[in-house]
Amino acid sequence: MSIDGSARSAPNYRVEALAKGLRIMSLFSTARPRLRVKEIAELCGYPMPTVFRLVSTLEEEGYLERAADGGVRPGIGALSLGFAALQGQDLVQVAEPLLRQLAEETGETVNLGVLTGDQVLIVARAQGAPTALAANIRPGSRVPAVYSSMGKVLLAALSEEGLASRISAESFSGEWGPKAVRSLSALRKQLASAREVGYLVQEEEAIPGLSSLAAPIRELGGSVVAALNVAVPASRYDRSQLVKQLRDPVLQAARGISRRLGG
Repeated sequence: MSIDGSARSAPNYRVEALAKGLRIMSLFSTARPRLRVKEIAELCGYPMPTVFRLVSTLEEEGYLERAADGGVRPGIGALSLGFAALQGQDLVQVAEPLLRQLAEETGETVNLGVLTGDQVLIVARAQGAPTALAANIRPGSRVPAVYSSMGKVLLAALSEEGLASRISAESFSGEWGPKAVRSLSALRKQLASAREVGYLVQEEEAIPGLSSLAAPIRELGGSVVAALNVAVPASRYDRSQLVKQLRDPVLQAARGISRRLGG
């Protein structure tokens, strides 16, 4: 209210050109590491001249770079900014020692992820035994939540309204593992199981030949803020072996990180 009692709208500080540029940067993911200007325009719904100017500006500033095929991909500026953000997170700093400990204990690769939209952003990773599987997954990579064991653990913590606001038919697009869920009804069954037992096992859903077991990480108040998983070659572990050998170490690490966050 103003001094004279009349209503006054809150100031709008939004810079539309900046918002559009950030929207373009958010299009890139593990599934879409490189895009052409035409594809960006189609995904954003912006006019081609606008996209061309925005892409040119981002390229000049180092946030995009031109690929050999004429497309563009995130440049050094975006990578530097992303890694600075990841390393600056209390979550990563708190979790990294326990992630390394879990990787050493199991001999397998451990990932830490957070939910962003309908995707999981990998914020930390402790490498276990070398494997060609998921070699392109690293901190800063994003994977559709519906195909990720961490993603499903995070989605399981949402209300029905929260789930509906993030997951759509488009969330199930793309070529992923041979056992990947392809519908919201199938996904809901997995989420219900994860809520019931406190962890989630999946086999060859995100990547052919890769299985994983994930558990939630909670902060003060009990809210789920992240998830971790151990990713293993499916040839070495069937479902029962995953649970028998990895469940307790994964749950122990998740509880340890949660305690350090006040959860």
